[in-house]
Amino acid sequence: MKEIKISVRNLNCYYDDTQALFNVSMDIEQNKITALIGPSGCGKSTFLRTLNRMNDIIYKYRVEGDVIIDGIDIYKEKIDVVELRKRVGMVFQKSNPFPKTIYDNVAYGPRIHGIKNKSELDYIVETSLKRAALWDEIKDRLNELATGLSGGQQQRVCIARALAVNPEILLMDEPASALDPISTAKIEELITELKKSITVIIVTHNMQQAARVSDNCAFFLNGYLIEYDTTTKMFMNPEKIETQNYITGKFG
Repeated sequence: MKEIKISVRNLNCYYDDTQALFNVSMDIEQNKITALIGPSGCGKSTFLRTLNRMNDIIYKYRVEGDVIIDGIDIYKEKIDVVELRKRVGMVFQKSNPFPKTIYDNVAYGPRIHGIKNKSELDYIVETSLKRAALWDEIKDRLNELATGLSGGQQQRVCIARALAVNPEILLMDEPASALDPISTAKIEELITELKKSITVIIVTHNMQQAARVSDNCAFFLNGYLIEYDTTTKMFMNPEKIETQNYITGKFG
């Protein structure tokens, strides 16, 4: 029996007069990794950001349709957006640690949400860095600036920062695109481990990465959801010719 975490129905998104998404409907399973694939400008990042209302900050952006998380429509009900983004965390393409210590980066979210106790923060920081597969590498460097770490380590600090507020869903917008192969492999291992406790949605341009890490895969083209299925089915036997052409590298 599939457990659905997010239901999207008839989603249309606009930047002023330009429509970016057209009538997208899909169900995202709990504790699965869902990959969003498609060429640049196809709408996958716009879709990802609708799931925690990150697009709301963009001038003249608007949404039609329903995005329902655990039975609550996050656009229709009176939603506390700060609380929503605590439940639905986000990791961006470019690692963006704050110009603070590693410790303060990871403790940032819990402090905003009212946790002040030092031993409690210590526990959260350690646990989050362990979940981000980084603790052993930097446990003796917590008071150093996070910006002094390698690119791959910075990205894992950002993942730990997102995990520190204990999200139920983690959105990842090409989290490994700027990283070397070894760092990419560590991020992929981490994503696979996280799905035991979190629902993960990842945007990626890397077909091999989508095939390696995701359970389900959604192919977007020109703002339309063309095909959505298990990753195995999408890569082995896609229904739509557009999907096949993209996955085999004929365009994109």
